[in-house]
Amino acid sequence: MRITHVVENLNRGGLERVVIDLALAQKAAGHDCRVVCLYEEGLLAGELRAEGIAVDACGKGTGFDVAALRRMRALFRAHGSEILHSHNIIAHAYAALASRGIGMRRFLNTRHGRGVAPPGRMRLALYSIAMRWTDRVVAVCEAARRNLAEHDRVPAAKLAVVPNGIHVERFVAASSSAHRTVADLLGVGSGIEIIGFVGRLNWAKDLPTLIRAFAMLRRRGREAALALIGDGSLREELERLAADEGVGDRVVFLGDRSDVRNLLPGFDVFAMSSVSEGYSIALLEASASALPIVATDVGGNAEIVSDGVSGRIVKPGDPALFADALEDVLADPARARAMGEAAIAWVRREGSVETMVARYQTLYAET
Repeated sequence: MRITHVVENLNRGGLERVVIDLALAQKAAGHDCRVVCLYEEGLLAGELRAEGIAVDACGKGTGFDVAALRRMRALFRAHGSEILHSHNIIAHAYAALASRGIGMRRFLNTRHGRGVAPPGRMRLALYSIAMRWTDRVVAVCEAARRNLAEHDRVPAAKLAVVPNGIHVERFVAASSSAHRTVADLLGVGSGIEIIGFVGRLNWAKDLPTLIRAFAMLRRRGREAALALIGDGSLREELERLAADEGVGDRVVFLGDRSDVRNLLPGFDVFAMSSVSEGYSIALLEASASALPIVATDVGGNAEIVSDGVSGRIVKPGDPALFADALEDVLADPARARAMGEAAIAWVRREGSVETMVARYQTLYAET
C-alpha cells in the first residue's frame, strides 16, 4: 500500500511519536509510506528520513493558506497515495480538500487529543465539511469515541477505536540504580522520593495543580522532589508558582530531553494532573517502566490506569485530592511496587505498537 500520513508537524509529543512509530512499522511491513506536515517539518523528522521515509512540509501560514493546500495536493499526486491518514482536525481539513478528485482508496482521520475540551467553532465547521469524504474517524480511547459522537457530530457508523501503542520492549523497569542516577541529576539525596512528570508545559496538563499538591506533601513533612520533563509556554509561570509555594528548590525543570526512557525508571511515582487528555503516551511509557501512577480522570487516563490496581485516579483540578493520592502511593512501598508490576503487565498486553499497527491495518483494508 502507498500510505500518506498528514500531521501539523513532527515536533516532540505523543501524537507525533505515534505517527513516527506507525510509519516505521508500516514501512517495515513492506508499505510505501511518507509523511506530509501542514506547517513545518519539526524536530523529529530526521528519524523518519534516516529510515528512508520521505517527510515534506507545506509551510502553512496564518489563516486559510491556498498555497499550502496546493503544495499538499501536489505531494499527494506525486506519491500516488492510496491510503490517506490524517491526524487531528486542521491536518484533516486540509487533507480532505487537497485530496478531492485524486482517487484515494481510503481516507482515515485519527483524533488524538479529544479529551474534555471541544474544538472551536471554525475548526468544528471545517471538520464537519471534511467528514463528507472521510471513511473512518479513529478515537484513541472509548472516552474520546463517546465525546466525538456526542459533541462533534461524528456519525457513529464511521467511528472506530484504536488505542495508541508504544515499543514496550524498549523500556526497563524502575530500579534503585536508576533512582540514584535521577537523584544525582536533580541534585538531591538518593533517599529522597522522586515524583515525575513528562509532557508539555501547557494549560491541558494543569501543572499548577501538581505543583500545589507537591507543596502540600512537603508541608506534611514528606521528603520528596518533583521532576518535570518537558517544555512549553508556561514554564516561567510554573517556576514562579513553585517559588511562591516554597518548593522552588525541590521542583526541578529538566526541559525537553531525548533520554526520557532512561529517566523514567528513576521515579518513585509518575504524576499526570491534566484537565484534558486523549490517550496518553506518557502514561503508557510510565506503565512500561513499572511505575505506579497518579492521574486525573480525564480522557483515556482511567482506561490506562486502574484505580487501586496500577495507581490512583482522582478528579481533576483538586490539589488536595491529588496530594492525598500521591501520599497513598508513596506511604506503602510494597503496594507501590505491586502497582508498578500491574502497570507493566497491562501495557504488555494492551499497549504495544504491534497491536496498534494491526488494528489500523484492519481499517485500511476495509472496503
